[in-house]
Amino acid sequence: MGGHSHWATIKRHKSAQDAKRGKIFTRIIRELTIAARGGGDPDGNPRLRLAIAKAKEANMPGDTMKKAIQRGTGELPGVSYEEFSLEGYGPGGTALLLEITSDNRNRTVAEIRSLFTKNHGNMAEAGAVAWQFHKKGLLTIDKGKVEEDALLSLALDAGAEDVKSGEKSFEVITNPQDFEAVKKALADAKVDPSLAELTFVPQNTIRLEEKDAEQMLKLMEVMDEHDDVQKVHANFDIPDDVMEKVAAAAAG
Repeated sequence: MGGHSHWATIKRHKSAQDAKRGKIFTRIIRELTIAARGGGDPDGNPRLRLAIAKAKEANMPGDTMKKAIQRGTGELPGVSYEEFSLEGYGPGGTALLLEITSDNRNRTVAEIRSLFTKNHGNMAEAGAVAWQFHKKGLLTIDKGKVEEDALLSLALDAGAEDVKSGEKSFEVITNPQDFEAVKKALADAKVDPSLAELTFVPQNTIRLEEKDAEQMLKLMEVMDEHDDVQKVHANFDIPDDVMEKVAAAAAG
């Protein structure tokens, strides 16, 4: 299982805390606003359709969603956000790719550079690590919800690129254009993914042991907590036993 899977698992554990801080709403509102630049009708705008689905999953009030979309279409005034990515290296030579939305690029770049420096990493030039990631659709299904053979048949028939089996879950990987069709096929078969998103999947992963793993997770967390960071992608792989030790140490 790659770094994206481990991080997704950690993020699920943090989600209740994030919701209390309003962090999830802040991110989804920005995504709704940016997605709506491509048109306010979700039927003709797949990115907006996905953002609305995430908003509903987070129980965002309809009025909040509507206003965010209207700011994107220009029906309401609002902050103008710029989308860009930043890249860097973490412990053990790991690669990080950050998706950013900001109303002040220079400020955000300076703050992210500082976070890298203070947390055992360093920022890289544009293009230095991005080539190590491919944009994919990712659906994670907990084991026990479906048999592997049934999932393989269902996902591949719907257009999935690959199905991987980990210790506790399956990963269904799709090309971005096939993501919605595969997601719908799973929904129709009553197979509910614990995670469904368009993301950047690393081509290869770097295995981290305890000290590097601990530093890596800390770096991921501080990046994730920055208001302008929408998503953090990395190519680390942490064995489950090491992950449990690091999580226990952090909790203690």
